[in-house]
Amino acid sequence: MFDIGWSELLLVAVLALVFVGPKDLPRLMRTAGRYVGKMRAMAREFQQSFEDLARESELEELRQQVAELRNQTVAPLADIRRSIETSGTTAKAEAEPAADDTSAAPLPDGLSPDMVEAIQEAAAIEKFEDPLQPQPAEPQSVGPETAGTKPGTGQA
Repeated sequence: MFDIGWSELLLVAVLALVFVGPKDLPRLMRTAGRYVGKMRAMAREFQQSFEDLARESELEELRQQVAELRNQTVAPLADIRRSIETSGTTAKAEAEPAADDTSAAPLPDGLSPDMVEAIQEAAAIEKFEDPLQPQPAEPQSVGPETAGTKPGTGQA
């Protein structure tokens, strides 16, 4: 860093020995060592704070990129899911036998497949004719040939 060679270091040591003296030299070296240690600790803390800031900004950028990727992949999947659900309800409606021939109006969008199935079952139940229950009698027409007869007997 300062590019000090062995010869310069030896010169500084000789000058310190001459000016400070052998008695105070150990105390001077200890004090100088403490200051050098404090400077290194401050430099390390300063460097670490910059590294932390860089990591935080990189993490924020990564979070934004992950959120963008998630939005890019989830949006098409949601569209596919909606199209599958709508085609599933359409396929169920088309899969009903032709004998059931539902003449009801098409169901509004947004119903779940279970609701569509329940509505179709209710329509089939309404169309069901119970063979054990008597059928309502057809009304008899009153014409000139049956005008004076009792209903059901053909006699007057």
